[in-house]
Amino acid sequence: MATSPPPDALTPPATNFKPSSTYLTSTLNRFQPAPETLVLLLALVIGSSTGCAVVLFHYLIQQIQSFMLEDVMGVIAPLGFWTLACIPVLGGLIVGSMRWLCQDFGPSLSALIAAAQGLGSISPLRASAKAVAASVSLGSGASLGPEGPSVEIGANIGVVIGQALQMSKERQRLLLGAGAAAGLAAGFNAPIAGVFFALEVVLGATFATSAVSVVLLSAVVAALIAQIGLGGQPPFTLPSYEVRSPLELPLYLGLGLFASLVSIAYTQSIQTAQQLFDGHTPGLSWMGQVPVALRPVIGGLCVGLVALQFPQVLGIGYETVEAMLRDVEFSLPLLLSLLVTKLAMTAVSLGSGLVGGLFAPAMFLGASLGAAYGKVMAIVLPIAPGDIAAPPAYAMVGMAAVLAASTRAPLTAILLLFELTRDYRIILPLMAAVGLSVWLADRLKPVVHSDTAIQSTGLPLQADQDAEILHQLYVRQAMHQNVLSLPLALPVLQAGLAMTQHPSRSALVVNEADQLVGIVTLQDVHRFISRWEAYLQTHIPTEVLSLGPTIQTLDAICTKELLCAYEDEPIYDAFMRMSTRGLRQLPVVDRDDPQHLLGLLEQERITLVCSLALMQQSLHPYLEAPFATEPLLPQAQTPV
Repeated sequence: MATSPPPDALTPPATNFKPSSTYLTSTLNRFQPAPETLVLLLALVIGSSTGCAVVLFHYLIQQIQSFMLEDVMGVIAPLGFWTLACIPVLGGLIVGSMRWLCQDFGPSLSALIAAAQGLGSISPLRASAKAVAASVSLGSGASLGPEGPSVEIGANIGVVIGQALQMSKERQRLLLGAGAAAGLAAGFNAPIAGVFFALEVVLGATFATSAVSVVLLSAVVAALIAQIGLGGQPPFTLPSYEVRSPLELPLYLGLGLFASLVSIAYTQSIQTAQQLFDGHTPGLSWMGQVPVALRPVIGGLCVGLVALQFPQVLGIGYETVEAMLRDVEFSLPLLLSLLVTKLAMTAVSLGSGLVGGLFAPAMFLGASLGAAYGKVMAIVLPIAPGDIAAPPAYAMVGMAAVLAASTRAPLTAILLLFELTRDYRIILPLMAAVGLSVWLADRLKPVVHSDTAIQSTGLPLQADQDAEILHQLYVRQAMHQNVLSLPLALPVLQAGLAMTQHPSRSALVVNEADQLVGIVTLQDVHRFISRWEAYLQTHIPTEVLSLGPTIQTLDAICTKELLCAYEDEPIYDAFMRMSTRGLRQLPVVDRDDPQHLLGLLEQERITLVCSLALMQQSLHPYLEAPFATEPLLPQAQTPV
């Protein structure tokens, strides 16, 4: 073991010191409020705090924007039009300096979800610094949006309160969802969309019915405070949706197709830009040597130079979006140019280290795509101009389609546009375009976990660090070798008894030669028995009703089309296949003989291995002998 410091060096200066969270917890324990009452009170606190914080955040953006574009530009504008490019550079210089001072702005939303599962604590100081950096980035023209920081502000507030009160992981994640809903509701003045964003993206399949009231209350309170502080109008006003003919619905399906392609290009360009600035791009590895403090300056310079030709890419872009929706004349080449340049500058802004969200750029891209699509359809289709809707109608639907496919949150996008338009007629085109775009985006480029598209997987992954750990670990380090295997000819009743006695959620099915042929779960057995009883009660006398499970074998109910894992592959690859199909376990087989069973890989086991690997990394600097990399978990040697 490494040499330990003297005991006195580890002793606090005051023996009666107590963290503030201990006082809060003891106060709550003294009053002993009911759990439901406590959570609802916390929802009020989170909603009001988030609403006030988002109002302050928007006020700060406006003040910085006014200072940059009026005061600073008033001084340097006489030097020439090119001085406009200096504003994003100045913003990048400030953000770079903040990154140099703070080193880290704290976790993203995906890492906040992991923190709510007990993997780390949140620093309010870093979260505040990140909000200030976002206001500087947006106020100086970074091609990003304010909604992402607003959501993170609310999520940070929820997690900090949950950790200060030493609540369980489940309660912390619920408060995180309440804060995220409050942030989106206050940012868009759309409480319903905020609620569904929390339930669809943050909480995923883990929320209970009681969670809806908590998230709803936080969103309503935050939206109410935002209306008082920022006004009752949403960020931009949408016109009434125009319906010319029901026959236009197939055209919106075409728009959904193009929206899925734009969303894939959008998310891929962001990942590419991040890799470029980190020096992971072949031929540009020298970019990794650029100091982190200088990268936002480079990003600001790129945005500023492009803005000399296309000033619409500067900043959030709501004014340009509203102009498209108001049918202000934009030529088709200009719309396509804005689509490409906004996509590229958003990726450069985020990849270089400028701070902001991705909702507003996604809606900008969707509006540009939809307006261009509407113009092209009016030209190429043999339809009278009065029989097809104007480009603003397609721009509105395009906004929701690109946003939904980029964030993998279709319900949030549909409800957000519905709240902004308050027009029921837009629902059918929205559902058609959004549904197709999300479906195609999932098929063309599945996303399991990222900051641009978040899908709840049940794993405590904290962005790139933990994904890298799963790349380094192998399936053999996490698989069960003591696996319940049942013969194919075993009756269903005997199989159910064996699974309850083992006990096991699932069992692998083998043939007479002990070769893997399928898998059966408790749900499969229960489903068979329920269907058997429901059917036979109307066809066969009760005295022979119980014979079914004793006669029918596993051959009839087991799943034979299997996805498998290999013991020598990274856990990350196996987990990707599990997540794509929504599976909780994969059989582990020999790569050269797919029917030779080696073990079973379960999602809970992956979670445990990931947590143990993180703990090993944390403990490694304090120990003289390095940890052995295998195995992380003891393996049972009982043959399968």
